[in-house]
Amino acid sequence: MSNKAKAKKPVTWVITEGMAGTENQCLGVCDHLGVDPDIIRLKLRQPWGVLSPYLQLEQGFSFNPQLKSPWPDLLMTSGRKAISALRYVKKQSRGQTFCVHIQDPRMPLPEADILAIAAHDPGRYKNLMRTLAAPNRITAQKLQDEIPKFPTLQSLNGPRIAVLIGGSSKAYQMTQTVTRTLTAQLAQLQGSLMITASRRTGEANRQILESALRSDSNYIWDGTGENPYFAMLGLADYILVTADSASMLSEACTTGKPVYMIPLDGGHK
Repeated sequence: MSNKAKAKKPVTWVITEGMAGTENQCLGVCDHLGVDPDIIRLKLRQPWGVLSPYLQLEQGFSFNPQLKSPWPDLLMTSGRKAISALRYVKKQSRGQTFCVHIQDPRMPLPEADILAIAAHDPGRYKNLMRTLAAPNRITAQKLQDEIPKFPTLQSLNGPRIAVLIGGSSKAYQMTQTVTRTLTAQLAQLQGSLMITASRRTGEANRQILESALRSDSNYIWDGTGENPYFAMLGLADYILVTADSASMLSEACTTGKPVYMIPLDGGHK
């Protein structure tokens, strides 16, 4: 094989619904493969939007934006609505696109060449690859590169404690009562808090956190401007993560720093 052929990188698409937790899993794999993907944040037209992925029978007009040739060499998808896109691209490329789906599709997906599913999910599928936790974009270099962008975080007194807050999910409930208990516990910690919340946290819970914990000693990201998430992980001496997010727990553990899980109401094995 010539050096030119060795250097050629596969044309790669990443298709998700645009949620950070699923998109970052695909991008993390792409980072480690050394490929620069085209990122497609997909919406499905009706009735696929409601009935996907069970409806099948995907057509070009099922997707917004529309998926068109030339088809990629490698497709990575995550999230249930992206399943329809994987099936469509596999069919339209006449099997030439190598398709990888990350996370449990909770249904047979023979079109996927690899199904990468975390060990805590029970799926039994063809072409199954088990991962210990969720793939992610965390590397020591990436964290160090992000730190200089956020001098406010660097100015905080140590120990610095990153607090990654998700919210209610199918298995967990983050009620206002839970949030008030959490803020009382966080307020007792010695050190500076670096807090980031997700869309699932909810406005009421976010206001509880801000009213109780906002001070010159702490940092609470308000959702505007560049996301300081990676800088928080890079600067943290300790990391606290709510139990609802396997993705955030996986990212926190990948740093190699001490990680503590914040319990929520409900639970999952």
